[in-house]
Amino acid sequence: MTRPFTGWHMTGIIVAMFGLVIAVNVLMASYAIGTFGGTVVDNSYVASQRFNDWLAEARAQRGLNWNVDATVDGDRVVIVTALAPQGPLSDAVVTVRATHPLGRLPERDLVFRSVGKGRFVSTTALPAGRWLLRVDVRHGHEDARFDDEIPA
Repeated sequence: MTRPFTGWHMTGIIVAMFGLVIAVNVLMASYAIGTFGGTVVDNSYVASQRFNDWLAEARAQRGLNWNVDATVDGDRVVIVTALAPQGPLSDAVVTVRATHPLGRLPERDLVFRSVGKGRFVSTTALPAGRWLLRVDVRHGHEDARFDDEIPA
């Protein structure tokens, strides 16, 4: 003998279904909040006012035709190579801000020393992991900003 399907059974099915949907939403929201790396800009209106200036700076930088490359050696020391069409930028000033992509580790400002022929070596090493680098190169009255990535 089978028991009849009652309203209590249907109530249980509906409660279980909505409970599962709510549980999945809470789980996904907690993952989203836990991995959010921050905002790109704090105030989009103010950023939009500077957009044309940023485009002009990008065109001027592209006109310099500089080639900047950042790598890391086995000791996690960052090496930046800065080249221009006329030769290496040996007397340039190089600064780097290293950011962990998910914000799990604090940002670090790296100081560099020139080792000649457009190569610059950081005085401190980066911890293991993936890092996003904002490389600023100033040579005379010209400056340029490059983004690079150090893989894990």
